[in-house]
Amino acid sequence: MKIAKILFPTDFSEGALYAFPYAVDLAKTYSAKLYMVHILYDVAMATGLHIPHTSMDTLYKELEANAKKTLESFAYELRQGVADIEFAVLRGVPYEEALNYAGANGIDLIVIGTHGRKGLDRLLFGSTAERIVRNAACPVLTVRKPD
Repeated sequence: MKIAKILFPTDFSEGALYAFPYAVDLAKTYSAKLYMVHILYDVAMATGLHIPHTSMDTLYKELEANAKKTLESFAYELRQGVADIEFAVLRGVPYEEALNYAGANGIDLIVIGTHGRKGLDRLLFGSTAERIVRNAACPVLTVRKPD
């Protein structure tokens, strides 16, 4: 089994913070490169709604800049000792972008936290982790924060 590239998509939630040590430990164990990715949900792309282009560009530039700062500082202490880390902020439908990124970068393993949503919450918001598990070309480790 070769694990040279690990993808950790994060939404900065408690669930992601709980899952992150698994990604870090695996990256250290296998001397793997860790790819930390945050995906901004592109409402216009996902829904097909028309939103004035200029205002959306400005909004997304600000969101991307803030997300990049947050991503680079996310769990800083926990990732000490990981030799190679790459950060990316993407825009689109989160599970689609994570899968596209994994394919484009030859990712060997995806580590992702789950929310454990149920009922109406799950119906309305879906499960990014579930969609990644169902469609990923590589193995996926899901980590659920205990209640």
